[in-house]
Amino acid sequence: MSTIKTQDGTQIYYKDWGKGQPVLFSHGWPLDADMWDSQLNFLAENGYRVIAFDRRGFGRSEQPWEGYNYDTFASDINDLITALDLNDVTLVGFSMGGGDVSRYIGTYGTARVKALALLGAVTPIFGKTADHPEGVDMSVFDGIKAGLRKDRAQFIKDFATPFYGTNAGQTVSEGALTQTLNIALLASLKGTLDCVTAFAETDFRPDMAKVDVPTLIIHGSNDQIVPFEATGKLAHALIKGSELKIYENGPHGFALTHADELNADLLAFLNKL
Repeated sequence: MSTIKTQDGTQIYYKDWGKGQPVLFSHGWPLDADMWDSQLNFLAENGYRVIAFDRRGFGRSEQPWEGYNYDTFASDINDLITALDLNDVTLVGFSMGGGDVSRYIGTYGTARVKALALLGAVTPIFGKTADHPEGVDMSVFDGIKAGLRKDRAQFIKDFATPFYGTNAGQTVSEGALTQTLNIALLASLKGTLDCVTAFAETDFRPDMAKVDVPTLIIHGSNDQIVPFEATGKLAHALIKGSELKIYENGPHGFALTHADELNADLLAFLNKL
């Protein structure tokens, strides 16, 4: 398998397909790089080099006890970009992955970055705070962690319903639902729990202020997990000149339910750079 060692010695798995301008994908919770296979295959067939990694604790990467915070996630991305010597890379982050690519820019700048795409992302801030009252109440995240501790397999199986919007008109195959559960159960329980705390409590607004590259923001209008009004809408307002696309009745997991539309939109964005 293709792997790198991070600064703290954690082994990170990645896929590296195709040739051309590089595009680096960061996956959502509680998934891994396989969530991107449609996008990776499509863009590689259209002349791009695509890289997708499994976040520490997930998929085929190692499962350390510690390090499930956004400073470490950004450092891991920096280690991968450095190891592969990527330049003019477009960073694509979905859900919690939007946070780590944003924190990467906030910490390491854009010397190696050509563009940014935030897809259903938790940026600029997900959880409810005194100065972000539209955020998701912290009790929701406490409930997620309680569900994971009690019966992770059943919780993830049930979580797929609002994730993919199958309770709001979306159709997802049994095979895809099975794959989603299988991927999620590969992850470290500790990492799965700690990441809930990380994406609930991290404020990415200072990172957003440092984004100075072309940015595409895509969000589903019916995202039941990461509400558009509390995240994507604000990210668009914070990032000057960003392009916003809203998928009508789109759920959180639109990389699957709207795969063809997303593939076309990503290719069009990349071709304009």
